[in-house]
Formats: sequence, structure tokens, C-alpha cells
Amino acid sequence: MSRGNYSEGKRQRDADRARKKRDKAQRRATRRERGPATEEFTTAEAIIGDVPTSEQALRDMQARASAPRASSTIPCRLFVGGLSWDTSEDTLRKAFEPHGPIADAFILRDRATGRSRGFGFVTMENRKDAARAIDALDGSELDGRALVVNVATTR
Repeated sequence: MSRGNYSEGKRQRDADRARKKRDKAQRRATRRERGPATEEFTTAEAIIGDVPTSEQALRDMQARASAPRASSTIPCRLFVGGLSWDTSEDTLRKAFEPHGPIADAFILRDRATGRSRGFGFVTMENRKDAARAIDALDGSELDGRALVVNVATTR
């Protein structure tokens, strides 16, 4: 093999290397011609915009705190176990209504017989009401059976 016999890939790499070297030299020459760059100064207002003073921000926070809150209720689903086979959804709803508004109440039933499986779910419209309902009804009696009431979890 002779020394001057280059493959096509080697020639391409050499050409790319030479081109990059020329481009770098040209960029350097262009920067030297422009001279040192001048810094551009801006104000904080130009970048951020109109910033309220600390007194204005404090007044705004106090106004928001004293404003009446919208009733943003978070519903809570409760598991109710230990139900009698005779307990209906209306009975279950009436047992929970004194503790707060009810969104939904249903009892799971056996597919074959249609009889209650002994547990159900009650969805309270407000989490605080749900906590009070758990405290009041867990262990209490409904249709002759002791209830088990707690927050429902996913399977």
C-alpha cells in the first residue's frame, strides 16, 4: 500500500476539518472588526413591569383574606358496612342527612338474588360533614345492626 492512498472517508473528514478551521478564523476576524461590545442597561420596571409596593401588597392580601370565600366543597365517599338486608337506600340516606348534604347513597346488591350484600357507599358533598358523620355513625345502630363507617378507598 502506498502512503498517499486515502480512502474517501478520510478525504471527507480532512475537508470538513479544514472548512471548520476557516469558519472559525472568519468568525474571529469579524468579532475583531466590530470591536468591544457595549453593554445595554435596562431598569427593573422594564423587565418586571409595575411592581406594587409592600404596603399595597399587604392591603391586597388583607382584602382577599376578609372577602367571603366561595363554598368550594370537596366531596367525600364513605364506606358503610354492616348493613341489614332490609336496609334501603332511602333509609341509608335519611341516616346520613342530619350530618350534611348527601350527593349520592347506594347499596350494593347481589346480582343473582337482588338482595343487599351488607354494605354500601354514601357520598357526602363536604369533607368536613363526612368527618362529622363518621364520628357520629361509626358503631351506631341502623335497622338492628351496628354500622361500620369510614372513608372509602379504591380497590
